[in-house]
Amino acid sequence: MKRLLLMVALLLFVGVFAACSSNDSDSDSGKDDASEETGAGGDAAGTDSEKEAVTLNFFQFKVEIADQLREMLDEFEAEHPHIKVNLETVGGGADYGAALRAKFASGERPDIFNNGGFNELDLWLEHLADLSNEPWVEHLLPIGAAPMTAEDGILYGMPVNLEGYGFIYNIDLFEQAGITEPPATLTELLAAAEKLEENGITAFSAGYGEWWVIGQHLLNIPFAQQEDPVTFIEGLSEGTTSFIGNPRFEEFQQVIDMEINYGNANPLTTDYNAQVTQFASGQTAMLQQGNWTENMIYEINPDINMAFLPIPLNDDAGANRIPVGVPNNWAVYKDSEHLEEAKLLLNWMVSSDTGKRYLTEEFAFIPAFDNIEPTGLGALGESILEYSVEEKTIPWTWFRWPDGANQDFAAAIQEYVAGQIDYDELLENFQSTWDNLK
Repeated sequence: MKRLLLMVALLLFVGVFAACSSNDSDSDSGKDDASEETGAGGDAAGTDSEKEAVTLNFFQFKVEIADQLREMLDEFEAEHPHIKVNLETVGGGADYGAALRAKFASGERPDIFNNGGFNELDLWLEHLADLSNEPWVEHLLPIGAAPMTAEDGILYGMPVNLEGYGFIYNIDLFEQAGITEPPATLTELLAAAEKLEENGITAFSAGYGEWWVIGQHLLNIPFAQQEDPVTFIEGLSEGTTSFIGNPRFEEFQQVIDMEINYGNANPLTTDYNAQVTQFASGQTAMLQQGNWTENMIYEINPDINMAFLPIPLNDDAGANRIPVGVPNNWAVYKDSEHLEEAKLLLNWMVSSDTGKRYLTEEFAFIPAFDNIEPTGLGALGESILEYSVEEKTIPWTWFRWPDGANQDFAAAIQEYVAGQIDYDELLENFQSTWDNLK
């Protein structure tokens, strides 16, 4: 399995971005096993009972693992009695980025927090601790290093995991409608939606009430399907490319229209919880989300039979790909009073048996490290691995967009769905948003 994971990582890394650089400068491969064990839970300098009590503030956005993360931190505290961890989660429909900026502005700067990398890395660089020499770095897969590696080769974050998304589909409902082959092109997907409707099954669970669902994940598709996503994005800022007249963005209209025309009622007021619940309870056959929904879906329907479909823009062979990448990273505040304890916690998460178990079995994460076997993955995690091994992946590009653009994009999409603007105006809105924020 380790060999499979390494192969997956190499394939993913090729598809992320040509301009991304992995951290080749200092993996500190000379660390011996004893040093890693010490970082994971022991300390040759003394026992935990002899150490001064400290409290770490851990600020994160993944609401879907909040309970399991708290349980994992409880086990960390049990192994390190001198360390207490305050966990605060802001995510879902809330704006984590704005909440984090507010904390820093108020002086309540968390010891550990999330950073998306790429552009976001540049924005927060002055606050981030150098993690290049941490024990876990030697096990980091190349795709995991790219987002948080600065131009000087210094690594400033540890990847949370690898994730993918697309249209999650209910295999049993598809078969009930007589659809035996998963659609791989836009024409095939549209035909499937029509067949589902003919059989009294709502095709899509459309959560257009969530800005990140449409203004980030869905809109990523025409960006990521460009011949060269990085060149296209750079061209938008330089004025050499445009949303207007771009074939991929013109095709994007069909995806929105299809999801709305064959989707649930009131998509503009459907939030994350409602969207996932509709799909998990069998009210809809498809859900535009990622493998982070797996735990919630299984809690509602433990017996569901599901896998991923692409979000195709056209009928080209390259349309049958799903976006896979690093969703976010753990970063450490460089001026934290408890810098070493924060680093200790991160290393424990990916080196201790307890941490590894939570990452795979409890969080259902695809690990970004070669020392963690991807055991315990559910159907969605396994589906992502299949697409990855077959080299059917596209990158996550929104970390390269101007700060705040994703929410403005979402608002414009909502206006289009509400009938307040036509599609040409939507593309013009995208362009003006980029020009104003670049």
